[in-house]
Amino acid sequence: MSKKYKIAIIGFGNVGQGLARLLSDKQTLLSEKFGIDISTVAVCDFLKGSVADPDGLDNRELLRHIEEHGDLNKMQTPFSGWNAEETIAKSGADILIELAYTDLKTGEPALSHVKQALSNGMHVSMTNKGPVALAFPELRKLAADNQVQIGIEGTVMSGTPSLSLGNDMLLAAGITKIQGILNGTTNYILCEMEKGLEYQVALDQATDLGYAEADPSGDVDGHDASAKVVILGNLFMGLDLTLSDIDCTGISAITSKDIENATLENKHWKLIGTVEKTESGFIASVKPEMISKNHPLASISGATNALTYSTEILGDVTIIGPGAGRLETGYAVIEDILAIHKNS
Repeated sequence: MSKKYKIAIIGFGNVGQGLARLLSDKQTLLSEKFGIDISTVAVCDFLKGSVADPDGLDNRELLRHIEEHGDLNKMQTPFSGWNAEETIAKSGADILIELAYTDLKTGEPALSHVKQALSNGMHVSMTNKGPVALAFPELRKLAADNQVQIGIEGTVMSGTPSLSLGNDMLLAAGITKIQGILNGTTNYILCEMEKGLEYQVALDQATDLGYAEADPSGDVDGHDASAKVVILGNLFMGLDLTLSDIDCTGISAITSKDIENATLENKHWKLIGTVEKTESGFIASVKPEMISKNHPLASISGATNALTYSTEILGDVTIIGPGAGRLETGYAVIEDILAIHKNS
């Protein structure tokens, strides 16, 4: 007998639609292999509309309406038109899936959504970095006070299980330092510059391919990677970092001459996020570094992400995988739900 989990999804863009596709395609596997039945009872999106059915929405129908109409407004359901707060309060969901847009300055509106859900006794899975980077200690305490769980796998490296690797497998090995390529857009740009492209041409290409946003500053200036360094430091090293603690430099000043000089020295430019505990405190940075070909992150190409955990017992352990994508990030939510099920 599978255990049923009702989920409410806030935000139905690429990741929400990717999750709906996975839930539709993997329903039998999740039931037979893991003993869970995930039922989508509500979807709320500021632009695409809001629908709810306590008996469960058809994920294929959700996707069909988006494809045919661009929104959910014509979908016939028992309830519709709820805003995010009403969706959390009225849907009867066991788990809130928070996929709204990321705001690294305030964390809103996602932060308020997460607080409301936790206070109402709902588990939460989020791929949204804002609330985690800005208020994770508070959210973790709120979850504990209400005897619910928070899943944040998708906030770092998308569906690649980088956080569960650190949390479940490496904490006891003594994590002393974490370094990573945490932004696929910048890594793609630097790799293309190694092939001879100028910075702006490589950036335009990344935008055309969908790696970079229309406003790429969050990527190329290092802010996206900085948020992930905050998450890693607070989660694995017990720090209380904020974005202002990160020594952050982006890649826009890297020139073709810099790339050429690195190549002559058999080295590579990478935007590296680092967090490390020291005797005097900590080091937390995001900056371009020229690393040797023997460095575990040197061979990471294109939009791929990677994370190296330095440990007392195992030495360096590196995990490599996608850091973005609708299905990949949607899968991170399934990872969170499986973890919630396992730990309940």
